[in-house]
Amino acid sequence: MSVDEADGVVVEDAGWEVDPGDEPGKAVLATVGRQLKSWRERKGLRAAEFGELTGYGEDMIRKLERGDRIPRPEFLDKADEVLGADGVVADLKQDTTQVRYPKPIRDLANLEGKAVEFCLYSNANIHGLLQTDEFSRALLRTWRPAYSPAELERYATAREGRRTVLRKSPAPEFSFIQEEVSLRRPIGGRMVLRRQLEHLLEVGELPHVEIQVMPTAYADHPGTAGLIEILKFRDGKAVGRTDGDFGGRPVSDPKRLRILDLRYGIIRSKALTPAESRDFIEQLLGET
Repeated sequence: MSVDEADGVVVEDAGWEVDPGDEPGKAVLATVGRQLKSWRERKGLRAAEFGELTGYGEDMIRKLERGDRIPRPEFLDKADEVLGADGVVADLKQDTTQVRYPKPIRDLANLEGKAVEFCLYSNANIHGLLQTDEFSRALLRTWRPAYSPAELERYATAREGRRTVLRKSPAPEFSFIQEEVSLRRPIGGRMVLRRQLEHLLEVGELPHVEIQVMPTAYADHPGTAGLIEILKFRDGKAVGRTDGDFGGRPVSDPKRLRILDLRYGIIRSKALTPAESRDFIEQLLGET
C-alpha cells in the first residue's frame, strides 16, 4: 500500500521496489518507463489523469515512468486497456518478469533454467523448489532482520517463479535429499505443514523427481557441514556450492566439484530410498 501525496488517499502499490545494485535491471525499467510515458503523452493524459484511470496515485505513476518501481503485471494490463495500446503495453510484462526478482535470485534462476540435473541436499529447511507458496511466505517471515512487506512479496514471488523448472519440458532430473528435521518443523502452523507434506508427496510422483529423507537418528552422516547444491549442464559442466567449504561461494572447478559430488553421493546412499521416504512422509502427515 502507498499514500497518494496529492490527496492522502491510500491506494494499492502499482509496483515493487528496485534493487539499487541491479544495474541491468534498472536499465530495463528505464526503457519500460519511457514507453509508458510515451504512450500516456500520445493519449494526451497528464500523469494524475492516468493515475486516476488506472486506480493509482500520480506519484506512483511518475515513479514507474522514471524506472524507480517495477510495474506489477496487473497494472500493465490495466494501463494497456486505458491507453488503447492493443497489447503493446501489456507485453512489457515480458521485460519486467525477470527484473522483479532480486538479482542474486535471478542469476540462480538462470542457472537452474539451463541445468539438466539437480542434486540438492537441504539440512535446515525444505528446499525452495519443493516449497508451497504459503510455506515459502511463512518461512520468509521467520528471517531476521525482518523483510518489509514489499521485500517479502518480491522474494516469495521469486521462489514461486523458480519452481516452474520442475514442470519444464524436456524435464531435468531432480534428486532431493531432505533432513528429517526440515519436515517436522511446523513453519506457518500445523495446516501449512500438512499441505506442504502433501505437496512433497505430489511432487515425488513426478517421474523425473526423487525425494529422499535423511533420518535424524543416523549418526554416521557426512552432511553435517551444511547444504549441498550441484547443478549439471548439458555440455558436461557443473556448478555447486555448500555451506561447509569454499566460503559458501558457487564453484565450478572440477576438483572442488568432485568433493561435493562425492559427499552428496555418500549422503544419498545413506538416506532412505525414495519409496521408504514416501512412506516416511506419509507417516509424518498422519502425525501432523
